[in-house]
Amino acid sequence: MGRAGRPKAALSISDEEREELERLARRSRVNRHVAFRANIVLGCAEGASNIEVARKLRTTNETVGKWRKRFIDKRLAGLLDEERPGAPRTITDEAVEKVVVQTLESVPKGRTHWSTRSMASNSGLSHSTVGRIWRAFGLQPHRSERFQLSTDPLLIEKVRDIVGLYLNPPDHAVVVCVDEKSQIQALERSQPVLPMDVGQPERQTSDYFRHGTVDLFAALTVATGEVLGKCYKQHRAKEFLNFLGEIDGSVPAGLDVHVVLDNLSTHKTPQVQRWLLRHPRFHLHFTPTHGSWLNQVERFFGLLTEHALRRGSHTSPKMLRDAIKLYIDSHNENAKPFRWVKTADEILAAIARFATRTVQTHPRATS
Repeated sequence: MGRAGRPKAALSISDEEREELERLARRSRVNRHVAFRANIVLGCAEGASNIEVARKLRTTNETVGKWRKRFIDKRLAGLLDEERPGAPRTITDEAVEKVVVQTLESVPKGRTHWSTRSMASNSGLSHSTVGRIWRAFGLQPHRSERFQLSTDPLLIEKVRDIVGLYLNPPDHAVVVCVDEKSQIQALERSQPVLPMDVGQPERQTSDYFRHGTVDLFAALTVATGEVLGKCYKQHRAKEFLNFLGEIDGSVPAGLDVHVVLDNLSTHKTPQVQRWLLRHPRFHLHFTPTHGSWLNQVERFFGLLTEHALRRGSHTSPKMLRDAIKLYIDSHNENAKPFRWVKTADEILAAIARFATRTVQTHPRATS
């Protein structure tokens, strides 16, 4: 016997409404909330159930039901946010949309990005109004971040392998993330550092003296967050083998050791292969090309740089090694594991969305 329940309201749209809904759905970068609601209505109009639409759009049945009913009651106007109390608006939705679209889809002549004043001159609004619009939509034209899509043919297999180690580690085994932070410079500021004072931050000179470099090998234990680190003068296969011996001595006998590391050539030399044959409890798991973000020890290196290296002044490699050792010892006193929350499927889906957007934005780059 079927489950009884309140029947859902029938939803149908005209050709004009479909055209407008599709236009709103394409404007997800301008107003993602309205675009999301438009996609809900389009999905319902195709005859899909609330559950099917919710699953497709990764939302709840209640949300789908809410916007289905709002559209039936108020049609397209029901998808817009209701007016809030206060003084009447002096800037129309069309003016806001124009600013957002121009920010996302164009640049001023001879420049790489918009500023509030260049956009204000172009749109006829004040620069403070442009700034408020940008903040409301999370637009930051002055910022730029770097990215690198992996070209590894085994990307999917490697992501599933490494994320599986993090989320479901094997029994009777230890998972460690290993990498080198090479060429750490011992930099001495040319003048003494002025300490922080009331109303005045710490001040350093921009020029410095170089006193050599240090290469740090580090192994982060995924389960505990503890770090084993050792500094060397170089980062060859010889030093890597020595560090593997350090890891071997630190892990209790009887436990397998799963090592996550990158594809550096020194990790795959014949000497390393022979060492692995003599130590069968070691299993290497290589990250994808341009996939260092999968290695958790990279996060530790970021903390090391931020907390101990960037603002340090070191007069010799020995002083730099001592500072690194002191930081690692302090870290291990209160070590906590990094919390990995993304599954392999979620990571691969995010990469697919990013790659698709890249292809759509720059079709010639992939031809």
